Amino acid sequence: SVKIWGIDGTLRQTLRGHQGQVWGIAIAPKGDRIISSSDDKTIKLWGLNGQLLQTLTGHKDGIWGLALSPDGQILASASRDETVKLWRWSPRIKSFIYENTLKGHTATVMAVAFSPDQKLLASASQDKTIKLWKLDGTLVKTLNGHDDEVYNVRFSPDGQTVASASLDKTVILWNLDQVLNLNEFAYACNWIKDYLKTNSQLSPEDRILCQ
Repeated sequence: SVKIWGIDGTLRQTLRGHQGQVWGIAIAPKGDRIISSSDDKTIKLWGLNGQLLQTLTGHKDGIWGLALSPDGQILASASRDETVKLWRWSPRIKSFIYENTLKGHTATVMAVAFSPDQKLLASASQDKTIKLWKLDGTLVKTLNGHDDEVYNVRFSPDGQTVASASLDKTVILWNLDQVLNLNEFAYACNWIKDYLKTNSQLSPEDRILCQ
């Protein structure tokens, strides 16, 4: 079930309809709709009065995470089926309709998040990576750095930083501009340049790897 509480702690509504554990919750920007995802492979759209407005199906396994774009027009869902699905709001029928499936992770996708400008979507997975996507499904970047499953991901309010939380007991802050424009060879060489210069066991050939 999903429960709606007032800020005074009063239980206002209980939403029942899922047939499995409820893992994800998203609230529309206007606060007039609640969206839930479940281990029963469905997403449900609710009114604040408890009315079930829509059930979305399409994932092949339980759905762990949900995110709504800042304008409330696009819904992203993260699933144990190793995919992220995008759903777009249709004002005409007042429902979400399926738009795209993002494939690339090799384990359960735990969480998704939109950038404030809605140009990027981040996904976090048990495959130890974070992926950055364009909303048309193009994979922009895979972020490697965690040593264990990544459970959550968020953008900073200014959109300049991505934060990821992992089972490896760390949180990594990623500078988005550097991540997207990084010359990985130059970045790696910058880290090891002193090692290449000072390690007495390296051959002359190894010392010029980054030249």
